[in-house]
Amino acid sequence: MLVGVDIGLFDEVADLVRMLSPEELGEVRVRARRWGIKVWFGPAAPPKEHYEAQVIPARLCPEAAAVGLEVGFHAEHADPKANVTAMAPVVAKRSTWRRGLGEAAVDGPFLGRDGWLRVSETWADPDLSDPELPMDLATRMVDYLVAIEPLRR
Repeated sequence: MLVGVDIGLFDEVADLVRMLSPEELGEVRVRARRWGIKVWFGPAAPPKEHYEAQVIPARLCPEAAAVGLEVGFHAEHADPKANVTAMAPVVAKRSTWRRGLGEAAVDGPFLGRDGWLRVSETWADPDLSDPELPMDLATRMVDYLVAIEPLRR
């Protein structure tokens, strides 16, 4: 059990992402849960390609002693080839998104699941009750939206 997770953490992140997302990206959709949030554009249901912030176990965040957070973009199709195709325009423009996201953002295999791909970063042992955390997560998610979404269109 993770201690210190406020049940409303990702609900608050969702509200902030909606407020902070640039209008030119279109209608932002969100699905907040207790341990994470998905953000996407387009259909009502979240597609296999989406942005996510989520609590992850320490084993997936090597610097963490207790828990980690992951923030970024995911391609989660059942067919690994579809994930490669989805990530191709993003990977091809690595230097573009790297300018906006910095060295913390890593593209490669999904954390803890073979075949899925990501561009994301991990935060080791965040204070999940920190009142600044919702804004920090929302701001970083919007950084990913702004850096990656135009490359996918």
